[in-house]
Amino acid sequence: MPEQYGILTPPAPPTPRINGARVFGVRPGRPFLFTIPATGDRPMTFAARGLPAGLALDEKTGRLAGSLDRAGQHAVTLVARNALGADERPLRIAVGDRIALTPPMGWNSWNCWAESVDDARIRAAAEGMAAGGLANHGWAYINIDDCWQGRRVPPAYALQPKEKFPDLKALADAVHGLGLKLGLYSTPWKTSYAGYPGGSADTDDGRVLEKASAFGAVAFERADAYQWAQWGVDYLKYDWKPIDAGHARAMADALVASGRDIVYSLSNSADLGQAATWAEVANAWRTTGDINDSWASVSGIGFGQDPWKAFAGPGRWNDPDMLVVGRVGWGPSLHPTGLTPNEQYTHISLWCLLAAPLLLGCDLQNVDPFTLGLLTNDEVLEVDQDPLGRQAGRALRDGPAEVWAKDMADGSKAVGLFSRDDREARPVTARWSDLGLRGACRVRDLWRQKDLGVFDEKFEATVLVHGVVLVRIFPEKKSE
Repeated sequence: MPEQYGILTPPAPPTPRINGARVFGVRPGRPFLFTIPATGDRPMTFAARGLPAGLALDEKTGRLAGSLDRAGQHAVTLVARNALGADERPLRIAVGDRIALTPPMGWNSWNCWAESVDDARIRAAAEGMAAGGLANHGWAYINIDDCWQGRRVPPAYALQPKEKFPDLKALADAVHGLGLKLGLYSTPWKTSYAGYPGGSADTDDGRVLEKASAFGAVAFERADAYQWAQWGVDYLKYDWKPIDAGHARAMADALVASGRDIVYSLSNSADLGQAATWAEVANAWRTTGDINDSWASVSGIGFGQDPWKAFAGPGRWNDPDMLVVGRVGWGPSLHPTGLTPNEQYTHISLWCLLAAPLLLGCDLQNVDPFTLGLLTNDEVLEVDQDPLGRQAGRALRDGPAEVWAKDMADGSKAVGLFSRDDREARPVTARWSDLGLRGACRVRDLWRQKDLGVFDEKFEATVLVHGVVLVRIFPEKKSE
């Protein structure tokens, strides 16, 4: 095997460090839950200056909860303290009509458990995310994919779970109790891809309904959305193909009317020609078919996202599908990812540059040190979570060498130097003329979290086979 990168992410310091998003969106009057992600030795206490009326902070867990009645912007300063020191970080709370102002970060059950998913495995995933430390880096969603659905129950005929999920509200409460959020899967089709009930289905009283519910002359979107809100669901993966505007809008309206903020993700293979429509109705939309843990799949999807970049922005994200790192398997029999270490670094780096939703599919209770290093590098994750919300675009393609660049809110550029060479390491050059930069710039290696120096006109690095060097380039400020 050609030379491979090892674990590059340095250990988090024992002093407090606040991580995660710098902006959080919520609609007026909706339940608010935000857990301050922070690394450092425990015990740790939390505080928040400038917290608006309606929100309260649990100083032991760092959880912000409550609701805000009026639209507006609130500048809050988050504080984390332990015996070794303290850290502060700003958080902008935006109360308005848009949520998911940074790409969602979490986990989805399909690539791990597929049809074998059940209540116990979802609880285990949530506990793994919390106890394993991923939550301290901003990972928050625990999403149940296909195969939870049972029958529709009168009088509302909202879809109810199968027996392997005996109480979804209790499950949501348990996930929220860990400071995390719960997601569900559904489809407007009569049955899902796995053959489970969808937008219309047999009911427990023997009826088959297409356009009736206790809510009036609508399909089941509103009944289902209201039920999900009552359970405490925070995320919906809505899955069918081809995605059509009618069903997409109907569910969008139902979610808004539900009384709860539910992140809305369309799946799968959205039409690029209708991207402006998806940006109006959804928080994310799949730009591709299903990914798998092969270099052909990951590179083909990841390096094909440039045409979508104009449609990404706060609250609306292009979704190139889930992350296939760690142990995956699409069922109860799991195996290590088929990606090499180099390919895994490329996978995470490229998805962060693309401002993509980051959804894991591995077994969260058995995360090996290499995978943990991939998922806990806060300087890399900050590229994905940057509040400007720009997607990277291809700045250079030179044979197997590619350079992708993303504008950051502070005026810097996040830049990936990639090699798709199958045989040997090769030099890759990022030229300022291709990046819209001039003069002297400081370059920082994000995976290794160290400055590389000040460079003029270009930066060059040797990139391993199917690998990446991910940097952040800061224009030097001119002295007065």
